[in-house]
Amino acid sequence: MSAAIEVAGLCYSYPDGTAALVDINFRIAPGECVALVGPSGAGKSTLAKCLVGFVLPAAGRVTVDGIAVEPRTLKAVRHRVGLIFQNPDDQLFMPTLFDDVAFGLLQSGVGGSELAERVGRALLDHGLAGLEKKFPGHLSGGQKRLAALAGVLAMNPAALVLDEPSANLDPRSRRNLINRLAALSNTRLIAGHDLEMALDLCSRVLLISGARLVADGPPTAVLGNAGLMAAHGLEVPHSLLPHRHDAAANGHHHG
Repeated sequence: MSAAIEVAGLCYSYPDGTAALVDINFRIAPGECVALVGPSGAGKSTLAKCLVGFVLPAAGRVTVDGIAVEPRTLKAVRHRVGLIFQNPDDQLFMPTLFDDVAFGLLQSGVGGSELAERVGRALLDHGLAGLEKKFPGHLSGGQKRLAALAGVLAMNPAALVLDEPSANLDPRSRRNLINRLAALSNTRLIAGHDLEMALDLCSRVLLISGARLVADGPPTAVLGNAGLMAAHGLEVPHSLLPHRHDAAANGHHHG
């Protein structure tokens, strides 16, 4: 079975020489939803950027949808994999929401009625219909996140890479985003600190720490391993803690 995303022997160092990623290896099957977790500074965002060629590895290779990520393939790669930035304001920069969602399509030569139809469908799919003329800066945090997602999904990418997608969202917007991501058939790699979201959405967790991939397995096995989590500066998600049910019965709920 061909992998949607394949990373082999990936190494990357920051300009000052600090190792950001050391010998990273994994494959993600088409349609799989995988979480990439780890302490701050572990290399999650750098790895996410490697997958779309925003940074190119010092050694090893990244293959997306059968295409090796290298300078001459970047355009083809970015048609196949969409990156949702941690901060939607980095992604939304056009005067209207319509222009933002249309941007990638225009870059790839889509125009006329097909452009209008695909933008319209993307906005409708993400609950943003009727906001076409709105300035993206005036949207709510949840709407901005959905607008960024709509712009990427309008391109019909084979894979999505999301960097901290639930950051700064209120509980309702977060749940709405989780439901939308769950409904997608695209391959999804979700990098971030929201471990409950990983449990909700993902069939697999990659744990990166100290620039290395230290665990790769089912979410409950990785995130529920108290020793492993503690060793890498993380905590077992609340929903996996054994005392949770007793606490709930006594009326003490910490969220």
